[in-house]
Amino acid sequence: MRKVELKMNEEKKYKVIKNLVDNNGNKNAAAIKLDLSKRQIDRLIILYKEKGKSAFIHGNRSKKPVNAFDKSISETIILLYQNKYYDCNFNHFKDLLKDRENIDISYNFIYTTLTKNGIYSPKMRKSTRRKLKRIEVFSKKENKNKSVKNIEDMVNHLIDIEDAHPRQEKPKYFGEIIEMDGSIHLWFGPIKVCLHLAIDVCTGTIVGGIFQKQETLRGYYIVFKQILEKYGIPYKFKTDNRTVFNYETLNKSKKTSDKDVLTQFGYACKILGVDLDTTSVSQAKGTIERANGTFQGRLIQELRIEGISDIDKANEYLVNNFIPNFNKRFALNYKKFPSAFEKAPSKNKINYTLAVLTPRKIDNGNSIKFNNKYYQPYNNSSNLVCFKPKTECLVIKAFDGSLFVTVDEKVYQLKEVKSHKQSSTEIDNIFENIPKPKKVYIPPMSHPWKANSFKSQLEKAHTYHVYA
Repeated sequence: MRKVELKMNEEKKYKVIKNLVDNNGNKNAAAIKLDLSKRQIDRLIILYKEKGKSAFIHGNRSKKPVNAFDKSISETIILLYQNKYYDCNFNHFKDLLKDRENIDISYNFIYTTLTKNGIYSPKMRKSTRRKLKRIEVFSKKENKNKSVKNIEDMVNHLIDIEDAHPRQEKPKYFGEIIEMDGSIHLWFGPIKVCLHLAIDVCTGTIVGGIFQKQETLRGYYIVFKQILEKYGIPYKFKTDNRTVFNYETLNKSKKTSDKDVLTQFGYACKILGVDLDTTSVSQAKGTIERANGTFQGRLIQELRIEGISDIDKANEYLVNNFIPNFNKRFALNYKKFPSAFEKAPSKNKINYTLAVLTPRKIDNGNSIKFNNKYYQPYNNSSNLVCFKPKTECLVIKAFDGSLFVTVDEKVYQLKEVKSHKQSSTEIDNIFENIPKPKKVYIPPMSHPWKANSFKSQLEKAHTYHVYA
């Protein structure tokens, strides 16, 4: 006879009903123990007398659920992850399956399917890593005695406030705090580039992002311009202590004009009325740090799948595809929050505010050297303006690349002085009137006329050679 195995709840029902039938017990007491009605107790008694212990086995046991996935779907998921999406975390893999492969399944199904086959997420939690490590240690029977320090750590649960990262409340207003940071990584291709990113702390919305070859003032200016054009003027920026934002650590006597350029972001913030808060503690701007980690866990894989290895195409995909999808997936709807953004300035003001200011001196040739080129100042009437040698001035490079100079609180346009003229009003006309020699067309040897003439020449030469 086949042995009947019951689960815990089924075993409890079986023992109560068996005791009730064998000892002619109280049905009301049995109903209270099993939390059932008296009618249900009567039904269980009838089933027990007909089928015995097997009557308490649930009817759906060993039956496949109606909503269960076919085994081929599990195999497809494993093959797709191993061959195409091998470096994606499981949450990102779930989104990619839905968007690109038209496979809509739950995270739990993906997690169970992959982990059963020994595939773990590259972004697995520390507790999972520790669990796997313990399993590996126990399997090899390498249990080691814990040191006294580990025992003390287990007993004393208190840590210093500097080492802790307590949860903090988010700002009330959208645009109240914008965190900015640069992440240098192998985003695409074999060369590292920097992703300049800005995120709103209140809603978690990515408000700007751009790839640049290095972490530069230009990259943060582009992000600033994206914020101004789409949302307006924010209340505060929170950044790290890089010289692009904070240049107070160096001695003033050691500053040079090139290094002074790096402080222009703070100057632009001052003009637009934006507070700038810098910190050297990465945990103080944890929102942007976490966003950089999420981008490294998702954007790299999507750029690889799209076959993007060029910085221009990467920027296009970042702005038009990835950031909108990221905000839709992770960020809160910023329209439901009160906004601290002020009205955006005009395009001209943005162009001249996001500028680089560099001090220079006018030389003896009434010129200014800037970026290894010479320039001269002109007024609005396009007339050359001359100044005394060694006159101090300030070169302004606008966001669009146009150059200006300020002298005595007046602004002049800069025009480049070429080392040689591009044209000559006197000699160019002489050369234009000289007729150009006509080029004689010489047909190739494959041309039919050329071949005939060549044969005739061979015949003449052969005839002359014989008669001679």
